[in-house]
Amino acid sequence: MNNVIITGATSMLGVALISECLKRKTSVTAIVRKNSQKKYLIPNSKLTTIIECDASSFASLAIDVQLGFDAFYHFAWEGTKNTDRNIVDTQYRNITYTLDAVRLAQRLKCNKFIGSGSQAEYGRAEGMINPEMAVSPDTAYGVSKYASGRLSAILAKQIGLDFIWLRIFSIYGVNDTPSTMIMYCIDSLLKGEKPILTQCGQRWDYLNCRDAARAFYLLGERGQSQCIYNIGNGVARPLSDYVYEIRDAIDPVLPLGLGEREYSPNQVMNLCPDISTLKRDTGFKPLISFSDGIRETIEWFRGVTK
Repeated sequence: MNNVIITGATSMLGVALISECLKRKTSVTAIVRKNSQKKYLIPNSKLTTIIECDASSFASLAIDVQLGFDAFYHFAWEGTKNTDRNIVDTQYRNITYTLDAVRLAQRLKCNKFIGSGSQAEYGRAEGMINPEMAVSPDTAYGVSKYASGRLSAILAKQIGLDFIWLRIFSIYGVNDTPSTMIMYCIDSLLKGEKPILTQCGQRWDYLNCRDAARAFYLLGERGQSQCIYNIGNGVARPLSDYVYEIRDAIDPVLPLGLGEREYSPNQVMNLCPDISTLKRDTGFKPLISFSDGIRETIEWFRGVTK
């Protein structure tokens, strides 16, 4: 690919994808919130152009750039924190913003629109989770992700734009947000504190953000239009396994508060994505082990909290 557009460009996923693009000499137009305090995270490069625009202004955005892009990646989303995921009005607005982003991609003569859905679309599922299975989201966030994906797929088809929807599972790594389980554990353990956790018997799949960025890039090149792809590692383990690896990478003698917190009433116990269609269509395979990825994440966090 020669040039792409990315919304939500200061997110962990956005920054990782920009880095992947630059590594491959692909130009990036990065759309960020107005007055974004995280704009500094975007790599400084002659291949990168930054546009400030809130999602609420996608419908009226006029970009003074040469038209014609290989792909439009849409990561921008309001209300991603756990405390905001059942605020109905916030999540509802994201549906409109996603449709506005599809129309923006058409105006800019993009070849392909790639939208970011979520594991939350599936709800509480058993066994391997594949993109063809029925969904049953039980949060406003999951419902709005599903509605955004279905409606934007229809709109893209109507206006002649290739369309891909990503259902992203658990991604971690450099620039992760403080609210995730992984970052909570890292922060607590580096302070010498005991993280208070559930029994962590859930089966989880974690993928490093740099591997995820590579999957996104390959889908921009090779993904099939009107397809849904799960983004994950493809191998799930008990959540406690990851917790022990995080602890051991910091200090094996530190205590862990496993079982000291109750599971939530609607606790999802299984997140085991089937990524066979992703592998089939793009040749993707994860390259970064959790052991290596978590050590990199810990060292990054040490640096930003000095």
